[in-house]
Amino acid sequence: MILPCLFIAPTNEMGRGVFTSEKLKAGTVIEIAPVIVMTQQDRVLIDQTLLHDYIFEWGDHQDQCCMALGYVPVYNHSYKSNCEYEMDYDNHTISIKTVRDIKKGEELYINYNGTWNDEKKLWFEAK
Repeated sequence: MILPCLFIAPTNEMGRGVFTSEKLKAGTVIEIAPVIVMTQQDRVLIDQTLLHDYIFEWGDHQDQCCMALGYVPVYNHSYKSNCEYEMDYDNHTISIKTVRDIKKGEELYINYNGTWNDEKKLWFEAK
């Protein structure tokens, strides 16, 4: 499920991102995306490809990884994101929900650390 008001468009600094063509209220689920769950052995191979930057750690013990479908791989990162994601291990989905009111035309961000306001440095900034 992806709300029909969401669209992908170019950004000034990050290639492309997910935007909304309508105002959204805080707490709105804007996407529920299926995921493809993979093993640790699969992760070793994926880490050698560009897909490394698009996978999520998965499972209660984070001993697996997953590739989300839908728009999830296109949301850009912000330490003060306007959306957050939640993993449903039983149903193999990731849902995206707004954490504040969003203006029409605004880009939607998630925090790649998992919590919308977690400021721990990310793998691509630690270099």
